[in-house]
Amino acid sequence: MFGADKGSVNSSDSRMDGKKLCIGMVQARFNAGITDALALACKQELRDLGVADKDIHHITVPGALEVPIALQAMAEKSKYDALIALGCIIRGETYHFELVANESSAGVTRIALDYQIPIANAILTTEDLPQAIARQVEKGRDAARVAVEMANVLESI
Repeated sequence: MFGADKGSVNSSDSRMDGKKLCIGMVQARFNAGITDALALACKQELRDLGVADKDIHHITVPGALEVPIALQAMAEKSKYDALIALGCIIRGETYHFELVANESSAGVTRIALDYQIPIANAILTTEDLPQAIARQVEKGRDAARVAVEMANVLESI
């Protein structure tokens, strides 16, 4: 996502100014302990980047497979500058992990391309719960930064 570039964007960079942005967030409730932490970190980072509370619209859906349809409904409203997908898929003993991870990711990407709206995809895909816990705060913050930066980048094109 933002990863290695994190240190290269400073706070005075206009791409990281969220003051005039409206951001939509869709959070899967499955694995709520992780997704609640993702959402909390994401919202705090959005605020730190200048996005007003009234301009952060947060909805929840049952699981990762439902995230794309909610993102699509938000994209159709044409009032958001960027969207954020939050979820957590932890590998189990069956092939279900791959299906959910692949389909939710493909759906998120399809919505972004079809509606030409940036979507920060922070649907974690991990081998186990400790990996998810280790990533929940950092990836929540990263998603906020990606959403703000990409909204500003697309606005400037």
